[in-house]
Amino acid sequence: MPVDAHAALAEEEALLERVRTALGSAHTRRARATGPSRETLQTLREDAASAREEDAAPLLHELAVQHQLGGRAPAPLPDPASPYVAHLAIREGGRRRDYLLGHATFVDAEADVWVVDWRFAPVAQLFYRYREGDPFEESFPGREASGVIEVRRVVVIHRGRLLQVLGEGFQARRSPDGSWAIGGSDSLAAGGAGTAPRAGHLGLGVGAEERGTRADVTALLDADQYAAVRAPADEPLVVLGSAGSGKTTVALHRLARLAAAEPERVPLSRARVVVPEEGLSRLAARLLAPLGGGAARVQTLDAAFLELGRRVFGPLPRIVDDPPALVTAVKRHPALYDALRLRLGNRRGSGAPSWKRLRRELAVPLTDRGFLDGVVQRARGSLPRTVVEETVRHTMRQLADPASRFLASITDETRKEAVDGRPVDEGTEDALAGTLDLEDLPLLLALAAWRGQLSLPAASHLVLDEAEDFSLFDLETLARLLRGTRSVTVAGDEAQQTSPSFAGWDRVLDTLGAAGAARVRLPVSYRCPRPIAELARAILGPLAPAQPARAAREGAPVGRFSFPGEPQAHLFLAGALRELLESEPHAAVAVICHDPGTARRLAAVLAELPASRLVLDGRFTFEPGLDVTDVDSVKGLEWDYVVVPDAVESAWPLSDDGRRRLHVAVTRASWQLWLVSPGTPTRLLSGDPPAASGR
Repeated sequence: MPVDAHAALAEEEALLERVRTALGSAHTRRARATGPSRETLQTLREDAASAREEDAAPLLHELAVQHQLGGRAPAPLPDPASPYVAHLAIREGGRRRDYLLGHATFVDAEADVWVVDWRFAPVAQLFYRYREGDPFEESFPGREASGVIEVRRVVVIHRGRLLQVLGEGFQARRSPDGSWAIGGSDSLAAGGAGTAPRAGHLGLGVGAEERGTRADVTALLDADQYAAVRAPADEPLVVLGSAGSGKTTVALHRLARLAAAEPERVPLSRARVVVPEEGLSRLAARLLAPLGGGAARVQTLDAAFLELGRRVFGPLPRIVDDPPALVTAVKRHPALYDALRLRLGNRRGSGAPSWKRLRRELAVPLTDRGFLDGVVQRARGSLPRTVVEETVRHTMRQLADPASRFLASITDETRKEAVDGRPVDEGTEDALAGTLDLEDLPLLLALAAWRGQLSLPAASHLVLDEAEDFSLFDLETLARLLRGTRSVTVAGDEAQQTSPSFAGWDRVLDTLGAAGAARVRLPVSYRCPRPIAELARAILGPLAPAQPARAAREGAPVGRFSFPGEPQAHLFLAGALRELLESEPHAAVAVICHDPGTARRLAAVLAELPASRLVLDGRFTFEPGLDVTDVDSVKGLEWDYVVVPDAVESAWPLSDDGRRRLHVAVTRASWQLWLVSPGTPTRLLSGDPPAASGR
């Protein structure tokens, strides 16, 4: 064991013991206290008055805690099982002070214990902005500070035990037998059976390890991410970056910090997080909870608009959640937004909006072939001509009278059913009569907004993640949640758009009422190792951003396998995945197909594998094992291993849409990627794949 690592570990062990002892005493004092003593309050006031600025904030916090002890609930103490996530030591004016960054504040000046909340403490910014050994000069409230960063370490404490230390130039992990395994700064990139999960701090791939046994993502924010997190509440912010650059992490940390720093201005009960897919919704809620943001409402776009539609219009008819893809595409397209705004947006409404009345108005252009032809022309090739007839036909079916109206005179209910007991129109085109598409709700709400009839409860802060998949109709409605505020965080990546709904960031911000928002582009991709990041950029081709993201680490090469057809490919995958899951039982593995049908076929083949799950609705468990899914379900998520089992031309064609969708699939991998081609490999993958030879 190197001497510097040995000394660092001894220091961290002693520091943890000191903190746990002080916390134990504090818990005992709180349990016995019926209220603050006059002597306690006087001592804290005197200490705060004479303290340095960076020391005063924790003392004032403790003073507030003591004031609350007279029957009101005190602020929580750090959890003794995991009291802090990082260690910062600074030397200023010949004096060293150790600060411990966590999710709560605790000060015991007599024991020299200073646990500070990363969201509030001015000194926390030194941890994120500087490296070990760097001199610093910073302006703190009321004074200028200068000195040297002596120690900067990320620590993992679980059940009161130090498990991992990530220092400058070394990393140490405690083995099950209690000994320490020491490696260099690149040791996290090392492979080997049983080591997954190795990267990815979003919460997937936790495997059989308990939560809390890996480095807290809060301690891993880089300087660019931390600067974005600290953006003021009244400043709209756009966070851009490649897959795995931390956009979701930044957006959620910003919300948590604002809610903690300004609870009256940004109450969590009125904060909203809206994302396109169920999987990302579940992940966002999972990430917010340990940040203290669990009270914020996290919803998918579909869930949000169902809620808003019922709030504005009252009871709604049956909602169709799987309309024809072309109809969905045109209803989310910027060209339709512009055409409808020109045709219907200059009328004023009166009284409460009615979905029936607005639907009748909307039906006129949606059944007008000339109008829809104009929309297709404005779309400039992103909508096919066939969308016109498809939209007219679908809309006419929905406008028709439902079968129940014609059968109303029949009193014998059994005569209204088919021989199998189902309604006579179930499974037929007549079943669409009297329905609305999910995509109709943003259109109807946008019409109400244009007419001044849309009143929605104000959000204290709004987070829109994967915002490249939001339509202008979505944004027109969501803008009404920002009534009287510009407190919004928009996160996205134009390279990952998977539908033609994206109109560019300028249009997004204008429609949202956040024009002029500050923009931050995160330059480092932390999820994907270099081989995957380079392949992902090559897949995007002409769609790739001018400035490539920097990969944070090296990694295993991409596995390429080619077979004559699906039978051989599926046989190979069944064996290779079984071997992988047996050798790495803690790993999270995803098989990402281009469509649900392929996923279902492959799931049947892999059903006998340990912890094999077919997930097509975004309801991921985030547990170790194998998820078989489709590309539309995985945006914003990550796994240790990703397999694309259908890397063929028919599944991922050489088109802008094919490029973006395959890019999304491959960038879900945080450790290794396998590409399996059962047939002619897609032209999006350059070069000849090696012959299949197992893992």
